[in-house]
Amino acid sequence: MPDQVTVTTRTSWFSRVGSAFAGVLVGIVMIFACVWGLAWNEGNAIKVEKGLNEGAGLVVEAAAEPIDPANDQKLVHVVGNVAVTAPLIDEQFGVTATGVRLDRQVEMYQWQEESRSETRTKLGGGEETVTTYTYTKVWSSSPIDSSGFQSPGGHENPSMTLEADTTFATDATLGAFQLEENVLGQMDGAQPLALGAEQGEAIQAAAGQGRNLTVANNQIYIGINPQLPAVGDTRVSYLVTPAGETSVVGRQNGDGFLPYRTQNGTEILMVAAGDTPAADMFQSAQDANTFMAWAIRGGGIILLMVGFGLILAPFGVLADVLPLAGTIVRMGTGLIGFVLGLLVGTVTIAIAWFAFRPILTAVILLIGGAIAFAVWRFGRGRAKKKLAAKEASASAA
Repeated sequence: MPDQVTVTTRTSWFSRVGSAFAGVLVGIVMIFACVWGLAWNEGNAIKVEKGLNEGAGLVVEAAAEPIDPANDQKLVHVVGNVAVTAPLIDEQFGVTATGVRLDRQVEMYQWQEESRSETRTKLGGGEETVTTYTYTKVWSSSPIDSSGFQSPGGHENPSMTLEADTTFATDATLGAFQLEENVLGQMDGAQPLALGAEQGEAIQAAAGQGRNLTVANNQIYIGINPQLPAVGDTRVSYLVTPAGETSVVGRQNGDGFLPYRTQNGTEILMVAAGDTPAADMFQSAQDANTFMAWAIRGGGIILLMVGFGLILAPFGVLADVLPLAGTIVRMGTGLIGFVLGLLVGTVTIAIAWFAFRPILTAVILLIGGAIAFAVWRFGRGRAKKKLAAKEASASAA
């Protein structure tokens, strides 16, 4: 049976009205913040697009070795095989690996609280909410604060003393170039690290004797029994990113790479696996920029709808004196909030587009107007022909 606690709360109509009017202020702030955010998003998307276009026109193909001093401080595209000599070591557990990056992943067995509420509006506008809190034990990579649980007693989570960590190679090279964390951190291809018998001995030696520790299934288990985990038990696993052929676009700085800063302030430092042409890397960055812009647009419009919903919420609460009336009013205010959010969001995006891209916007409007005018003229001409044909037919009769 799941561990559950049920709590029933009752809120008077007057308290609900007060909360609803307080929510109006939150809604107003949310709307202004969303309008600002949508406008900023359009400007930022255009800024990044122009910066990437500038970079794509400036990038220079450079050999991995020898390093050409003439390219120093220029935006270069370099392809080569990444090499490392020294092993990666996680000192805390004595785990070693060969690659450019070793990621330690940590999970702790903890209590987790989930809630489900059912609310009924009563005659007179009062509200009764029945909330069921369910407590389950889960593996989580982040600490869960049990002090805020509805029922913390018996569901206490200990502190998470062991943290995730990343170890970077200090001797990674791409031809004659030295690679730092700014490049190594962007390399893909991480794979689970196998923890064999030799690793197990090193782990036990690093952890110290007498510690409840087990190595199995490529994981370090800290606890008494891996088959019956207890709250506070911890498991550790690793991902290693191997060295391989890599493409880098960035500012050549001596024998290393730094972000290249375009005229509008966009910073460019891109890494891709394999022999990836510079054009493809820039196109991928443009695609990511477009996706992010659309994601923010959609999120901003949804938040605008929520903001208008908060502003209109008092009408539904006031009508809740008769529950059916409140339901009907909320359906109406919900529709109004949806329309207002969509309208304000799209208008904000359109105005921002015009502000940041006036020429392109004017061209689009002119083309759209010309098409509309042509369609109107074509339709009007056909209507005149039909009318003339009818008149001719009537005269003949």
